[in-house]
Formats: sequence, C-alpha cells, structure tokens
Amino acid sequence: MPALKSLFCRQILLPEGWTSDVVLGIGSDGRITSIEPRSEAAGTPEEAAGPVVPALQNLHSHAFQRAMAGLAEIAGSTDDSFWTWRDTMYRLVGRMSPDDVEAVAAKLYSELLKGGFGHIVEFHYFHHAAGGRRYANPAETSLRIIRAAQATGIGLTHLPVFYAHAGFGGTEPGEGQRPFIHNVDQFLSLLDALQPECAAANATLGLAIHSLRAATPDEMRTILAAEKTGGPIHIHVAEQEREVEDCIAWSGRRPVEFLLDEMPVDSRWCAIHATHMTAEETARLARSGAVAGLCPATEANLGDGIFPATDFAALGGVYGVGTDSHVATTVAEELRLLEYGQRLRDRRRNRLATGAGASVGRTVFDATLKGGTQAAGLDSGGIHVGARADLVVLDGNDPFIGTAKDDQILDRWLFALGNGAVRDVMAAGRWVVREGRHNQEEAIDRAFREVLAKLV
Repeated sequence: MPALKSLFCRQILLPEGWTSDVVLGIGSDGRITSIEPRSEAAGTPEEAAGPVVPALQNLHSHAFQRAMAGLAEIAGSTDDSFWTWRDTMYRLVGRMSPDDVEAVAAKLYSELLKGGFGHIVEFHYFHHAAGGRRYANPAETSLRIIRAAQATGIGLTHLPVFYAHAGFGGTEPGEGQRPFIHNVDQFLSLLDALQPECAAANATLGLAIHSLRAATPDEMRTILAAEKTGGPIHIHVAEQEREVEDCIAWSGRRPVEFLLDEMPVDSRWCAIHATHMTAEETARLARSGAVAGLCPATEANLGDGIFPATDFAALGGVYGVGTDSHVATTVAEELRLLEYGQRLRDRRRNRLATGAGASVGRTVFDATLKGGTQAAGLDSGGIHVGARADLVVLDGNDPFIGTAKDDQILDRWLFALGNGAVRDVMAAGRWVVREGRHNQEEAIDRAFREVLAKLV
C-alpha cells in the first residue's frame, strides 16, 4: 500500500537500535509502509518534534477501576490489604451503568495514550448490573469497552473474564461479585457473540480466567477445550500471600505450581502478578514461555509484594507491564517502579540492566515491548514495515531530551522526567495526542466528570 503520509524522525528507536534521519511512510490502514533514509525519501514529510519510540502495550487493565483511584486511601480499623480495598471496589461496581463504564474507559484510554501506551489489554469482568441482573445484550459492557477504544484510538485486545466463585473449591459468590458471574455455557456464548464485534473493530479477542479461586479446574478445562478465539489467555495468580495460603490448604500446592501442573500453560498465557513464587516456580514459569504480567504501581498501592524480576529475567522469562487498577497511567511510572522495587529489595542499583554498560531504561523498555506484544496477541511490536503506526514523540524542546542521545533518551524519560516528556502520540497512523492533549479531551473529560459527580 502506498504511503498516505510521511514522518521525518531525527532520532528513532527501530528494532535494530537507534537510527538518525529516517522517514516513515504510513498507509491509509494506519500501518507503516516504508522506512528509508531522509536522503532517499520523496516529498516534504512532517517532522517529529523530538525522538520517536514505539508506543508500548499495556497488558492488564480493569478500566472501570480508574473511577475509584484515590478513594481507597482512608485507613480502616484493621490491617488494610487487597481484601479491604476490594470492598471499596465492590461498592463502586454496584453504582455503575454501561454509560458510566464507557465514559470511564474513554477517560482512562486517553490518559494511557498520553502516558505512552498505544494498546490496551482489557481484562474485563464487569459484565452485569447490580445484583447480577443481566442486560438485554449479554455483551453490553464489552461493547462499551470496544466503543471507548475506538473513540480514543487506542489499540485493543479484549479479554472477557470467566468468574464463577468466591474462593477455592467452587464456593458460592458473594453479593458484591454478582455483576461478574457466568456459568461456563454463558461465558462461551459471550465469546462467540464478541468474535464478529471485535473483528469489525480491528480488536483482538482472547479470554481470561479471573483466578484459581474464581474457577474450578474442571470449568477451566471445559472453557479451554471449547474456546475458539485463538487469542491470548490471561489469569491472576499468586498476587497475595493469603491466596497462596488458601491454595495450599485447598490443593496442597502453591498457585503457580498448581497452574503449571494442571493447565496447558504456553506462550498464549499471561500470568498476571505472579508475585509470590518459590525459586522453582519462577524457573518453571520462565520455561513455560508464558508472559509474567506485572503491574508495579497497583502492586505497590495494594501492598502485594515485589515480583522476583531479576531472577525471572536471568532465566529468560518474558515480562510486560500493565496498569491494573490505574492508580498510575504512564509508561514511565510503571517501568520506574518495576526497577525501583528490585533496588529496594536488593539494596543495590541498576538491577534489571543486562550487564555492565547496559542502560536500565533500554533494558526494561525492550523487555516490556516484547512481553506486551506477546501478551496482547499481536504478531510483532516496535517500529517496522507492516506494523501499526503506534508512535510516541518525546519532547525535543525539553533540555533533558534535547541534549540526550540514544539510550540516554530512555533513561532521562523513565528515571528523570516521567510523563511530562511525552509530547505527541500517534495511534494507527493518526495523531491522537498533540502537545500533551488528546484530540477528544474536552468531551471525554466532561463525560467523566459527570460520572464522578454521580459516583463519589
């Protein structure tokens, strides 16, 4: 396909490394059609306003939870944890309509684009109204997620979530969980209904099992044998110490151990959090080919713990990052916290660098691009011919960025500047963020404000 537009990049991060004075050709389908030296490119291309890097994939999101960010920071009368935070989340769910879900998701997705993400993997378990009342269209809230992604321009991998039980062994769900619940047949019907919807929206469809405590092994096996999406498979696992204790009490095995023993875990899978693992579990998960889906800001906010990233990476494990409950919405904050967690635990610096002289920023950026691409079910990531033109332009007028070269650019962005360094963002060949503002910002903010005024 011939180029519809072209972009001149003085500095750009390609799969082979940093390159200077390159022109990208971008077709009407939003994909890169050519990459050539400026001296060989025809015409007068638009010039990027700073260094260009790939937009990353955000591999784990519960979009509706952005509406409660900052509302669970009041200390309770007992030791606060994930489990007390969850009560606040249940109360929020009981007050949200499909319109609210769409407005909150659109706000979140616009923020994620401004934060340097170009693709979202939506782990979507909010299916029904309060008390579990079904909507006339069982796919109603999923369709709202798809509409929010289309409106903002972010790429979407949609993962409807199977959730049936409150705890290990198939215990009955609580009242606050009713909006999440399906039986196996209902869930498989939902997947079937969403296939044409996702195809029409150029979204990737996969599936998720909420957790080992929310689905029995037999239910999981039935779903895995029957599903036809061909997309990624995600699951929360080993997020909290209590989950590990409860899993041992139920099965005699730890969560990651049980998952790897009982399920066909391979490169389609993404183990979300996987925070609490033994050395053996860490090695087995790395060998499986599955992605470890890390959400450093949420894991810190909930007091979950620190993933053994240095050990996992040393074993060849693949990892990526998501923003989960969305107390943070930027590439810089997640990658900084990922590295800083390892430093705090080990009391050493530069933990995830690949060796002497290696840039930490480049190491975690490349690793996250690889893991995010795999976890999102995409063919390939990065800036290359045939790829979707999802690009982040860092602010070349900022003195830190303007005087940096090559990997220094990433280190300045991730460890010194944060989100303020992101100037423009292109999604599927279309500018959706210019000078730090989303092109639908006013309408998105207005709808989001109305939702918050109702909920809070």
